[in-house]
Amino acid sequence: MSDRPIARALLSVSDKTGLLEFAQALHARGVALVSTGGTARALSEAGLPVEDVSTLTGFPEMMDGRVKTLHPKVHGGLLAIRDDAGHQRSMQEHGIAAIDLLVVNLYPFEATLARAAPFDEMIENIDVGGPAMIRGAAKNHADVTVVVEPSDYDPVLAAMEANAGATTAELRRRLAAKAFSRTAAYDAAIGTWLSREVGEDAPAFRALGGSLAQTLRYGENPHQSAAFYRTAEARPGVATAVQAQGKELSYNNINDTDAAYELVGEFDPRRTAACVIVKHANPCGAAEAPSLAEAYERALACDPVSAFGGIVAFNRKLDAAAAREIVKIFTEVIVAPDADDEAKAIIAGKKNLRLLLAGGLPDPRAPGLSIRTVAGGFLAQTRDSSVVDDLDLKVATKRAPTEQELSDLRFAFRVAKHVKSNAIVYARDGATVGIGAGQMSRVDSARIAAHKAREAAEAAGLSRSGTEGSVVASDAFFPFADGLDAAIEAGATAVIQPGGSMRDAEVIARADEAGLAMVFTGVRHFRH
Repeated sequence: MSDRPIARALLSVSDKTGLLEFAQALHARGVALVSTGGTARALSEAGLPVEDVSTLTGFPEMMDGRVKTLHPKVHGGLLAIRDDAGHQRSMQEHGIAAIDLLVVNLYPFEATLARAAPFDEMIENIDVGGPAMIRGAAKNHADVTVVVEPSDYDPVLAAMEANAGATTAELRRRLAAKAFSRTAAYDAAIGTWLSREVGEDAPAFRALGGSLAQTLRYGENPHQSAAFYRTAEARPGVATAVQAQGKELSYNNINDTDAAYELVGEFDPRRTAACVIVKHANPCGAAEAPSLAEAYERALACDPVSAFGGIVAFNRKLDAAAAREIVKIFTEVIVAPDADDEAKAIIAGKKNLRLLLAGGLPDPRAPGLSIRTVAGGFLAQTRDSSVVDDLDLKVATKRAPTEQELSDLRFAFRVAKHVKSNAIVYARDGATVGIGAGQMSRVDSARIAAHKAREAAEAAGLSRSGTEGSVVASDAFFPFADGLDAAIEAGATAVIQPGGSMRDAEVIARADEAGLAMVFTGVRHFRH
């Protein structure tokens, strides 16, 4: 491929950012402009000579704009191979003029989806002609330059300036790759939405698409490259957040912040303030309290060693009292729905501390997808949207839990949902006191959680472990009584677990023997 001069351009955009300046620069270089609908009007009103596509095709726009560019004089001008004699004869025979530059950005389907528009409006924001033109131009990038977003206006103009009005083969190929990726992401958003609308959990084809939000310095480790992409899902969190201050987010920051914010979203801010501290994608402390500052202090007390360099998430607007406590130790990220000015000023004293304002909380009950890659494919499942407050808890033991125990059991199970399996969570008075995560054996998780609780108590100068008089949550059933024995040894008085083991009777009998209350949820929360 060689340089290709641009003599004629077709512009049809929904996002008119930078359009007039770009079109004026093209016109100044003698490029003929062809356009459609609102784009043509905008150019004409700016005093630029522009040929309406309906004049080009000989057909008016029709069917409310659904049909305007689906015509051989458009697609022939994009797809014709300039060095092919047969293509040139066809162009001359049918009066088709070459289109050297295509500038199209698509109907705003993703933005329409983000604001949960009605079904009919969603349908009308599915672009048909735009993707067809983009794909045609991208296929013929040996001859045609295709631009799908305003950020590429300047590179095209720079190439034309450096090459006497032409673009290079390398630039056209790069733009073509972006163009195909753009239409793929667009169609992925449409397909995912429509599959959900018709209740299709496992469609025959599943496409994933996103737009680049950030190129990251590296991935989980420095030898891995990485990038962060946003999808069309409008779920509040790290992807929607405004970074108010701090260093650039890393791959691990983003992953851990997502884990923290998803857990804190389980706590209704109308009921209580809540704080979650996460390290390496697992909570190392969680608590609810009348104020954010108290919730933070109680969450920190669970495992202050692990909290160093962690992620702190809140379910309410960050205030000054909480901010003052956080800046006392090294923290990587704070994420909250919002922050007041005094809190922002306090955080500003730690210039590297990242403050993310997500604008809302994720709904733990909302449907959605979870994706994980495997060799040669990927796994897709619905988000774990089970909430303990919605479950019908069954008392399995002779003793029923007290009201306080029942409240703590719900709290502990809410946290256990977000702890890597096998998960054990000890809690007391609305705060975690010990967390065991990611162990191959459930009894090991129970013992590790109890051990960390003893360490935290000793460091705080307390005479007894926080697990004494606590409740314990397990993300899955106890396959043997040994895990329960570890909880009994730690001083737990009540247990919440899914139930369903072949040895449930054995486990229940052991709880009765020890005087524990135990409730079954009937719902498992494996998290791998």
